[in-house]
Amino acid sequence: MKKILVLLFILLNLDCFALAETTTFTNEIFQKAQSEGKTVVINSWNKTCVTCAKQVQILDQAKKDFENVLFLSFEQTKDIDIAKFLSVDYWTTILVYKDNKEISRTIGQTDKEKIYSQIKAL
Repeated sequence: MKKILVLLFILLNLDCFALAETTTFTNEIFQKAQSEGKTVVINSWNKTCVTCAKQVQILDQAKKDFENVLFLSFEQTKDIDIAKFLSVDYWTTILVYKDNKEISRTIGQTDKEKIYSQIKAL
C-alpha cells in the first residue's frame, strides 16, 4: 500500500520534474541567422519528457563549446506552427541548419558525442 501511495504521489506531481526550457525559436531569428551564414541548432522538447531533459543538458553545454552556433528551441506540443514549419513530428528532434539547408536531423539522441558530431557536420 505504501508503494502505491508513493507512486500515486509521484504521478500526481510530475510537474515538479518538468523541464524548465522556454521557446526561443522565431522565424525572424532563424531567417536572420541563416542569411548571415550561421549554423543553427534547433531542438524540440516537451516539459515532461525525460529524454528532452537529457538533450537540453547536452545542448546547454554545447552552447558553451560552440560559441559561433545559434541554439534555438521550441515546445513540440505547444508551438505547433513551428513544428509544421520545420516538419518536426516528434519531441526530442534535433536539427542542424547551415547555408539555408538542413544538414542533419536526429530523434531521441542522448549521446553527447553523437550530438556534438551532428553539430560539427558542416
